[in-house]
Amino acid sequence: MSSMESLAQLEVLCEKLYNSRDSAERAHAESTLKCFSENSDYISQCQYILDNASTPYALMLASTSLVKQVSDRSLSLQLRLDIRNYVMNYLAARGPKLQNFVTISLIQLACRITKFGWFDDDRFREIFKEATDFLALASQDHYLIGLKILNFLVMEMNQANSAMPLTLHRKIATSFKDQFLLQIFQISLTSLHQLKSEVPDELRRVPISLALRCLSFDFVGSPVDESSEEFGTVQLPASWRPLLQDPSTVQIFFDYYKVNDTSVSKEALECLVRLASVRRSLFVEDPARSQFLSHLMSGTREILQTGQGLADHGNYHEFCRLLGRFKVNYQLSELLNVEFYGEWLGLVAEFTTKSLLSWQWASNSVYYLLSLWSRLVTSVPYLKGDTPSLLDETVPKITEGFITSRINSVQASFADNSPDPDNPLENAESLQDQLESLPYLCRFKYESCSLFIINIMEPLLQAYTARSRLPASGDAAELSVIEGQIAWMVHIIAAILKIRQTVGCSAAKIHRSYSMRNLRLVCYS
Repeated sequence: MSSMESLAQLEVLCEKLYNSRDSAERAHAESTLKCFSENSDYISQCQYILDNASTPYALMLASTSLVKQVSDRSLSLQLRLDIRNYVMNYLAARGPKLQNFVTISLIQLACRITKFGWFDDDRFREIFKEATDFLALASQDHYLIGLKILNFLVMEMNQANSAMPLTLHRKIATSFKDQFLLQIFQISLTSLHQLKSEVPDELRRVPISLALRCLSFDFVGSPVDESSEEFGTVQLPASWRPLLQDPSTVQIFFDYYKVNDTSVSKEALECLVRLASVRRSLFVEDPARSQFLSHLMSGTREILQTGQGLADHGNYHEFCRLLGRFKVNYQLSELLNVEFYGEWLGLVAEFTTKSLLSWQWASNSVYYLLSLWSRLVTSVPYLKGDTPSLLDETVPKITEGFITSRINSVQASFADNSPDPDNPLENAESLQDQLESLPYLCRFKYESCSLFIINIMEPLLQAYTARSRLPASGDAAELSVIEGQIAWMVHIIAAILKIRQTVGCSAAKIHRSYSMRNLRLVCYS
């Protein structure tokens, strides 16, 4: 960079690169500036820009260009160390005054160069100590930067990079996990406790996000599909056991759920979902596991009692996921041993029933609730002892509520002339998801459930028969509603019959009754 005049010209180009609405203008700026990210001779000029530029967009160009440069493993060790040291000193000196997006980009640069140099020189690993030094400073801005460095460091170490062989990525991730991850999680918990008092929302968001990143780490080298909400057991190392056995660990996330900022409360629930998924063998003794389960159930009981935060869709969905994890990771007998099991089960049943009534709003979340109930009922035959499960009272109501909600959904979609664009009847995968748990719920109290189904199906068949005899010019909408409701009932019956279980005489009689009604439908069609 020869002069401040040329720097001013570069700043104009950077402004166009990031802000122009003219695609041709942006393309020209990108073409002109790409040399900064492709040619290592421009690394020193990136430093010049960082030292002297007055606009955040020029700083952003220099930072993002260096991120691309350091991803090239051909740079010398000393040059990479120099860049690393420069960036950390820059963040300490100027970080609090930078635009947030520039700060984040510089932190990403520091974390990227740390990962790529992890096994090349131990000095790259000093980033952990340097981040904790930020936390020790009196400035709130420096504290926030320190937490963000740890946040993006965990993310960088957990995320495979196309510029790095997968085997090397896994070795680095394992080394980082063994050396630093537990300490970072402890820092996130300490920060959460320290920041419970009145502080800006952003200060709360960063430590809760850091805790979530730690709990979402790939502990065993089998990464979760990020496009899926499903994940298996969280394989926390044994060294994490004392932290999880401390009641304050679970409680702090329930405390943060009560924060008004929905982004904080949602991530607090996501942390709890992962804690509820921790491998059973982490707790060597049954009392420790029972105490951990009791804390989780106590926290969810309070949310069910107050309903706090559940008006937010994100919170609602994550809370349903949390409830769904209880039976995935715990036995029904363990739930029964919790002192307030009966109260908790009643609250979950009430919550499920209300969710079924709000099918349009909660359709993607109810799956987790139904999955919980289906797993509970399939565990009943294996129960030992005389303690009642209380499922006899709750499951039939939930089953009937689900079936009724499906029937009512057809009527409601036609009532406001707005057919559901995501109609499960038109989507085989969605339909399967909705009906996956129902057969187990129905078979739990088969006779009463079947009578309920028949009492719905019979009037529908009669109405369909009567309507089919009327002239074609009749009310087409009414016929469509009846057809939609019958379609749901046919799918429900088919799902029940598809599940293979040992059946007695009464069950065989029910099967024949179902088949007879379906045959009647075929004859009338």
